[in-house]
Amino acid sequence: MLPIITELRSRATEAAYRLTLAAATAVLAHLDPTPPVRPLPRRDTPTVPAAVDVPRLVADPATVFSADELDAIDPETIAHAADEFDQAGDQARAADRTKRRARKFLDRLPAGVYGAWLVERVESPRLVADLELIRATYAAAGLGDVPMRPCAPSLRVQRVEVPVLAVAA
Repeated sequence: MLPIITELRSRATEAAYRLTLAAATAVLAHLDPTPPVRPLPRRDTPTVPAAVDVPRLVADPATVFSADELDAIDPETIAHAADEFDQAGDQARAADRTKRRARKFLDRLPAGVYGAWLVERVESPRLVADLELIRATYAAAGLGDVPMRPCAPSLRVQRVEVPVLAVAA
């Protein structure tokens, strides 16, 4: 029964969204008869084509060690730092899984005090850009696509097999 209600709610939300968009377009067309703009994509339609890209290598930042500094570093120090980085990533992923599992349970609790724990929901101070509104504003102003920039490069550390050269005696 619950999946049917969820599906009906989803359909009703989508219909309300389309109706609101149509009404807003009609009101704006009546107030300012400018040429129509292309409609916004549906909410469940990805706006960026989903392509599987292989990560591109990027240039090293300006803060990397110089050749002289790199020569002075013991290879064991690099191996130790890479191992710590790898282990910390594993621990972070495990912690994220644990946190998601606990959150899934805690999200179902009503606000209140449970033993020594207070469970409540508060408004987030984090702000997120409303991309649909930004796209609509750009389209209405005839500015084309919203400019985007890539994120900062990610540091990826992987253990690799190092071939051991046999020394002939």
